[in-house]
Amino acid sequence: MGKSPPGLSIEEFAAALPAETAVMGLDLGTKTIGLAISDVGRRIASPLTTIRRTRFTADAAALLAEATTYRVAGLVIGLPLNMDGSEGPRAQATRAFARNLAGRTDLPIAFWDERLSTAAVTRTMIDGDLSRKRRGQLVDKAAAAYILQGALDRMGHA
Repeated sequence: MGKSPPGLSIEEFAAALPAETAVMGLDLGTKTIGLAISDVGRRIASPLTTIRRTRFTADAAALLAEATTYRVAGLVIGLPLNMDGSEGPRAQATRAFARNLAGRTDLPIAFWDERLSTAAVTRTMIDGDLSRKRRGQLVDKAAAAYILQGALDRMGHA
């Protein structure tokens, strides 16, 4: 499993995907993993679910089970870059998670810059007058959809 290291460019990622298949977006947090799914035409990202993180083995099993259920052809993982584009500890942890995950699946994995995704989603939810509790329930999977939508938009114009 995991023939190549994760981190394909979006163009390489798109080329590796079979036609008419969905892809999954991941927003890796320290406590949760937000998941989003695309339509098979890869035009629209929709929030899917949130996985409460425990340990890597359980986290990987849960998200790969979702990937199998929805028959996704690839994974887009949000990469938390610093505002200046450099990589800090969170980006390194995300890359380590992806490397370990690649050892458990043959699905291609790409990274997408997730700077400000949670902030943008939270701002939209506040503008929509969602309560703090409701925002907390939705923000991770909504951030995953925001990340995935950015990658889908790029793939559509690649």
